Amino acid sequence: MLAICNKELRQFFSSLTGYLAIIIFLLLSGLFLFVFPDTNLFDYGYASLDTFFDLAPWILLLLIPAVTMRSFADEFKSGTYEILATRPLSKWQIIAGKYLASLIIIVVALIPTILYVFTIKSLSTGGIDTGGILGAYIGLFFLAAAFTAIGICCSSFTHNAVVAFLSSAFVCFILYSGFTALSGIPSFQGGWDYIIEMMGINFHYRSLSRGAIDTRDLIYFLSIILLFLFITRKRLLTR
Repeated sequence: MLAICNKELRQFFSSLTGYLAIIIFLLLSGLFLFVFPDTNLFDYGYASLDTFFDLAPWILLLLIPAVTMRSFADEFKSGTYEILATRPLSKWQIIAGKYLASLIIIVVALIPTILYVFTIKSLSTGGIDTGGILGAYIGLFFLAAAFTAIGICCSSFTHNAVVAFLSSAFVCFILYSGFTALSGIPSFQGGWDYIIEMMGINFHYRSLSRGAIDTRDLIYFLSIILLFLFITRKRLLTR
């Protein structure tokens, strides 16, 4: 598993594309947070990173599919998956290695954003909600972990990396905001709206972002991750 993980990391960072994806993520989040009107902290008027945690899922919705789209698609296209399958590795080890590598890349992209916390703290005359920010980062990590599992799964269904990117971005979008939008339909008001909204990632991400670590939210994210990794394994077994 670790050999697969190391190979994926070397492959990602051996080209300019890998660094470019991380730079674009940091650049976009920085522009929204400090430059663009209506979203920057100076217009917001409060020493808070709420704007960043509201916008980060939408940026990750494009970044993570870009990171994961080649995981299996390129292996299938080049024919190297057949060689990989002959190694003394189980399907779970192959999937876990690729998943762990992609998740490490996303974490590497998120680490520099901790500088935003120190920036907010230096600009604020009072204190900042450290507990809330920590909870929001935990929520962002689990969100990224779920998106990564979805991206790995979508990559296992195609030989085309672009198709893998588009399909994973679509599935992430539906699971993140689709259920919230569906719960807003008037015919679902009065009970069903709350149940439908709970099925979406956005509901549980917002719950963690408030700083309240609820085991129900953690179980939900772990279930999403395991579900899509299980689907990936079933897909590889059919090859």
